[in-house]
Amino acid sequence: MTDPNQPASPAANVPPAPTPPAAPPAYGAAPTAPPVYPAAAPGGYPPAPSTNTLAIVSLISSLVGVFIIPVIGQIVGVITGHISLGQIKHTGEGGRGLALAGVIVGWVSMGLWIIGIVLFVMFFITLASASYTFT
Repeated sequence: MTDPNQPASPAANVPPAPTPPAAPPAYGAAPTAPPVYPAAAPGGYPPAPSTNTLAIVSLISSLVGVFIIPVIGQIVGVITGHISLGQIKHTGEGGRGLALAGVIVGWVSMGLWIIGIVLFVMFFITLASASYTFT
């Protein structure tokens, strides 16, 4: 026992050293490689078919024929639309709606241009055939 009349030694005031944390328990050997997952199940969405280029050209040229270059754009739109419809039927590509729109816009706008030209000519024929009397 220690004598209460003697001063305490300096080592007695130092707290004990902290103990290191305990190691985690070993549940088995560490894996050497990451886990291998099975391949994805077949299914899902199939890839979309590619769009026929002539179908896009048909619609664009028909719209150009309506707004910018009449008659030439419409003729190109109608011809490329019919060609692309044939290609789509044989190859199974996408773009049938674009091709149909190009053909329809081309034919309708060409018909409206023809009607407009006929009405324009008829207007001047009736204007020229009218008899005017100036007094």
